[in-house]
Amino acid sequence: MADSWVNSAERIGADLHLDLSGPGGRRAALTRALREAVRGGRLAPGTRLPPYRSLAADLGVARNTVADAYAELVAEGWLTARQGAGTRVAERAEPLRAPARVTREAAVRARGPRHDLRQGTPDASAFPRTAWLASYRRAIQQAPHEVFGPGDPAGRPELREALSEYLARARGVRTEPGRIVICSGFAHALRLLFGGGVLRGPLAVEAYGLGFHRELLAAAGTRTVPLPLDADGARVGRLARERAVLLTPAHQFPTGGPLHPARRAAAVDWARGRGGVVLEDDYDGEFRYDRKPVGALQGLDPERVIHIGSVSKSMSPALRLGWMALPERYVDGVLAAKGEREAWASVLDQLALADFIAEGAYDRHVRRMRQRYRSRRDRLVAALAEQAPHVEVTGVAAGLHAVLRLPPGTERATVRAAGAHGLAVDGLAAFRHPATDMPTPDGLVVGYATPSDHAYGAALDALCEVLPPP
Repeated sequence: MADSWVNSAERIGADLHLDLSGPGGRRAALTRALREAVRGGRLAPGTRLPPYRSLAADLGVARNTVADAYAELVAEGWLTARQGAGTRVAERAEPLRAPARVTREAAVRARGPRHDLRQGTPDASAFPRTAWLASYRRAIQQAPHEVFGPGDPAGRPELREALSEYLARARGVRTEPGRIVICSGFAHALRLLFGGGVLRGPLAVEAYGLGFHRELLAAAGTRTVPLPLDADGARVGRLARERAVLLTPAHQFPTGGPLHPARRAAAVDWARGRGGVVLEDDYDGEFRYDRKPVGALQGLDPERVIHIGSVSKSMSPALRLGWMALPERYVDGVLAAKGEREAWASVLDQLALADFIAEGAYDRHVRRMRQRYRSRRDRLVAALAEQAPHVEVTGVAAGLHAVLRLPPGTERATVRAAGAHGLAVDGLAAFRHPATDMPTPDGLVVGYATPSDHAYGAALDALCEVLPPP
């Protein structure tokens, strides 16, 4: 029997090739081939198929094989069969339409920019695949059977224990496993705290930050009140009647720089005096280059600070794993807001991360990436010093991005010019709170972590080409 067949034009009315190779036996192969011929338009609606005896003879198969294939396709609605009228392609069996022609411009947009210097993502090519796979395998092999049932909304105890030890050692966080709740990242933490009714607004926020977070809070009915910034970070002395404040004390986002020690103490004193709480976004606290990382604000008062972290910057946002170290009074409310079962963070990923931390692989990865990102930062500073010495670079002591101060009135034009050259970069104004009374300096927020090593040099050259002259 042949594995393919070309029909007689007289029998079907159009030349047709049927490929009968593939898994599942001859009947399954014939059924699949006819279905694809109808779906693809090679057998048009209304086309009469040859009698099953004739087709069986042409194919060299049993007549029952063809009869069963016809019957299956009739039952599915692809064919119709009536006494005296033979077997035909159903009139409603519309073929797939050919995809619309993609224009060159649309193809360019789909591929994304040639050079990506936007903030917010680590180097995807540096994900520790081998070490992560080893942790994943060990986690699955050692996991108790109950792991494969509904997940605990607090998170796996293995991960909460590992985080309790790691956060104390690396970030100065004072907590215990029972006060850690696993989430899928910082945005999820905000949804649980405000969308779940654990905290209520208004919420004081830094005058520059992620607009996505402000939109998320607004959707939860929380009004945000901007705090002005200066060289020492958020001016927490301007806190008024709010009962909660969101800060990035280790490295202000996006302007850079840690919160001054006196203001760290003042923020905690304010929370104590007001019966309020500080939300600490520790988004890239591990990556400091001029000295040891600044410890977490939470260590000053674990009952007045909610410490929130994730692996989105240290490893990958694809993992969707984060955590909250909570004051005891908020634990039950957060768990109630999360629900009875874990619906966000993969339990298997939680176990893998617990192993990754316990085996020391997380520390090794962070140290390796700290060196890599410091080298990236140094290359950025050197390129600007050589090609655009009039542009001031700030916020480079830590993190995965820097701020370039531009001449007044040049930010929008520079961002447009960058886009025209295939370079994606953020303007500083995009992060400004719309209600702040702070002045608006022109600048770019340049992420130096996203490109791979081999693409980074070209990205820096493209950046220097679009910067405005002095």
